Amino acid sequence: MPEGGADGRGRRAVGTVALTVAAAVFVVSALVVPSQFDRFTPAAFLRLPLEGLLGVALALVLPERARRPAAVAGGALLGVLLVVKALDLGFHAVLHRPFDLVLDWPLLTPAVDYVDVTAGRFAAVAAVVGAVALAVALVVLTTRSVLRLTRAVGRHRLVVTRSVAVVAVVWLTCAAPGLRLAPGVPIASHSAAEFAYDRARQVGVGLRDKDRFAAEAAVDAFRGTPGDELLTALRGKDVVLAFVESYGRAAVEHPEIAARVGAALDAGTARLAAAWYGSRSAFLTSPTAGGGSWLAQATLMSGLWVDNQQRYRTLVSSDRLTLGGAFRQAGWRSVGVAPGITRAWPEGGFFDYHRVYASGDLGYRGPRFGYATMPDQYTLAAFQRAERDADHAPVMAAIPLLSSHVPWSPLPSPVGWDEVGDGSVYRAMTSGEAPAEAIFGRDPAAVRADYARSVEYSVNTLVSYVETYGDDDLVLVFLGDHQPAPTVTGDGAGRDVPVTVVARDPAVLARTSGWGWSEGLKPGPDAPVRPMHAFRDQFLTTFR
Repeated sequence: MPEGGADGRGRRAVGTVALTVAAAVFVVSALVVPSQFDRFTPAAFLRLPLEGLLGVALALVLPERARRPAAVAGGALLGVLLVVKALDLGFHAVLHRPFDLVLDWPLLTPAVDYVDVTAGRFAAVAAVVGAVALAVALVVLTTRSVLRLTRAVGRHRLVVTRSVAVVAVVWLTCAAPGLRLAPGVPIASHSAAEFAYDRARQVGVGLRDKDRFAAEAAVDAFRGTPGDELLTALRGKDVVLAFVESYGRAAVEHPEIAARVGAALDAGTARLAAAWYGSRSAFLTSPTAGGGSWLAQATLMSGLWVDNQQRYRTLVSSDRLTLGGAFRQAGWRSVGVAPGITRAWPEGGFFDYHRVYASGDLGYRGPRFGYATMPDQYTLAAFQRAERDADHAPVMAAIPLLSSHVPWSPLPSPVGWDEVGDGSVYRAMTSGEAPAEAIFGRDPAAVRADYARSVEYSVNTLVSYVETYGDDDLVLVFLGDHQPAPTVTGDGAGRDVPVTVVARDPAVLARTSGWGWSEGLKPGPDAPVRPMHAFRDQFLTTFR
């Protein structure tokens, strides 16, 4: 029995040591783990965190009765930072930016809605429950780990004191000359404190953003302009403003994408020229990347920089003049064609359209292709039937096109415009509702190839629409809403998107000569770049 008891105590001692070592590894990893996937390297986890040293030193000097509350508070704070880092990982992977602790919570609702649409209600509920459970588990695990380490410090004060002194000397020795394990990865780390400081500063900026946006919105050069003084140079024209989903600068410059998309744009330029259409192109800087199409559309239509949901909600509750409203006041029939709207859209009234054609109003009887509720060709055909086929007053239409939405496959094939009908023709084609996250488990080269094909399809569809239904009085403006996800663009791609004006009437393009845009559908590398919110005023001023 004594031997068995000794063996049991030995196993318990080994287990205790193993758990303490595991807790130390977890806490150190939580302190140094990057908040972007591209920084996940072995070297990143071999850094010496200053925050860990300070935490152990604090445990050494605190009286015993204060040690536990401090450990609980520190562990919980570290857990929260780890949850925020996890959110950052997701936002960087999709939206090219970190999570905003003040302004980005409303974006989680559209994310859940997306899972609901593409994978079903059960998957959406499971995703929410899983995310909450993971967040709670991280906070609990970090708190328990810090508590365990704090108790170990109290039991081995002398050994820990000597160890801290040695590690502190090593930290200072590495920090002074800036020694690095790899480029951008210093041995002596204080990244957790820097991360916490950046997030605290971001919270302050976010809290002040509402007042700053209100001040910006109060300035409107076109507020109160009579309708008969708006858009006089476009009288009698049908104006179509098409947003091509995820059509970013990468589509015309990324080496694995630009060849295919560039060829489609060059061929489209030639086809339109043969039909006596001219075109000019440039770049706009979108307020978002990887997603958030509604923010980009609101930015372009309102002339205000709408880069978060708080700004969007403030905007759509205001009386700001939009491009749709300007055309309506000037005598056009103003419509929104929104195939992505599948539920009630009360904020649609802000855009001041005579009518909004949501998904259910377009009469589509075919299958979904990926996320898109209907192919772009069907969307344009339905708009043509509803608004342009018969004799009509000049119409202005804002049309978001969805076929180039992530996950970029499967894609429909083009059909004759007289074959589109109610969309039943698409039932014979391979379709599906693959979720957006499907791209992360695939070869990036294959994802980029799918993306290139989807943008090529959208561009060719627009060109074909102009060839088929265009006349001297059609003006087409098409642009991207944002860059695609980093899986496609790589890091540091920026937020620029192409924008193009197409018209047969030379007087329309002559008006834009002062813009300095490139000729053709493809903007050149030196084409002008302007912020997206500047477009409204530039357009209204030019065609006043």
